[in-house]
Amino acid sequence: MSKQSNDAVRRLAAPDIMRRKGGEPIVCLTAYDAPTAELLDPHCDLLLVGDSVGMVIHGLPNTVGVTLEMMILHGQAVMRGAKRAMVVIDMPFGSYEGGKEIAYQNCARVMKETGAQAVKLESGPTVPQTIEYLVQRGIPVMGHVGLRPQAVLTEGAFKAKGKTDDERLRVIAEAEATADAGAFAIVVEGTAEPVAAEITRAIDKPTIGIGASAACDGQILVTPDMLGLFDWTPKFVRRYADLRGEIDRAVKGYAEDVRARRFPAEVETYFSKKPATP
Repeated sequence: MSKQSNDAVRRLAAPDIMRRKGGEPIVCLTAYDAPTAELLDPHCDLLLVGDSVGMVIHGLPNTVGVTLEMMILHGQAVMRGAKRAMVVIDMPFGSYEGGKEIAYQNCARVMKETGAQAVKLESGPTVPQTIEYLVQRGIPVMGHVGLRPQAVLTEGAFKAKGKTDDERLRVIAEAEATADAGAFAIVVEGTAEPVAAEITRAIDKPTIGIGASAACDGQILVTPDMLGLFDWTPKFVRRYADLRGEIDRAVKGYAEDVRARRFPAEVETYFSKKPATP
């Protein structure tokens, strides 16, 4: 077997994630570059190359401005760093809503150019038909219901879902339609706990929660949020580190050493070789 084949055998795929329904919780995080993916890989079952890259890496105000080329570039980087975890790539706004054929062309391009194992689509009234079309043509799809970041311009803000009866019925219906269409798992974002629990009971596919309580079959967070890279994080995020503080302390120390000419020291300096004595 070639090295590429061996890597493919070891890597988790959609059937492995599906089998975790109701079992051991599925551990997921976002990844956008090779070194971070390498660090996350031993601990995660699934790495999502999220369109959140637009906000946390590129400084965009929301995910609407993310392009297909951006997702492919970051997907390629993550695939170089991760060896075991399943890698799923978000399809950005505008890449799948225009019709099933257009969605297939864009999803196929993402999978061909990155080598990822699946794509993720934010669900909506017309998306289940697209998911079914993609799955029938060999593209594994993860769904996304509840708070949908790509809909922020129509919603007006990032708002939690499932707090009213109408929202509850709509989110549950979207989740059921997405599961019935063939999605191997569904991200449930920013959704009230009773609704997330009801969805998890109602569908036969794993639910991956982000701000949707421990009732889901797994959890995902945006990695820079979880690592404390920003001053503010959403209510549902638990910070497991303070990278912002650590980076600030490290850069401050470096700047002080440079200005005081303490860096570079002799140990960090190259010297000419002494001529050999006769």
